[in-house]
Amino acid sequence: MASTVHLDVVSAEQNLFSGAVSTIQVTGSEGELGIHPGHAPLLTGLKPGMVRLVKQDGEEEIIYVAGGTLEVQPNIVTVLADVALRGEDLDEQSAEQSKREAQAQMESGGASELDHYAAAAQLAEAIAQLRVIRQLRK
Repeated sequence: MASTVHLDVVSAEQNLFSGAVSTIQVTGSEGELGIHPGHAPLLTGLKPGMVRLVKQDGEEEIIYVAGGTLEVQPNIVTVLADVALRGEDLDEQSAEQSKREAQAQMESGGASELDHYAAAAQLAEAIAQLRVIRQLRK
């Protein structure tokens, strides 16, 4: 059995990663997923969160994704992200501000259901960004 699998992490704007990895951890629609070489084929949605990958040489990289799709095939794993940023490119102050704005919008009773849904999505993304930032500090 191979000790690595090829991973591509792409968004509409750019290709963030392409190479051999030994493990991948992502936030799937049903929870955290760990992908290793030889994983069964899989197609699932992604929640806002991180893609943590361990490269062939043992180096770890963290990428923030704001949703998308994960596809696992026998020799290749593809993350098609709605939005993707390298973890070190995230701005903590901006994420905190976005979180506060979303919470304020959700707490104001006059928002429509659509506005409430948009604020909830904004809040989930901000919280996920803050988790990634805190993970990078460890």
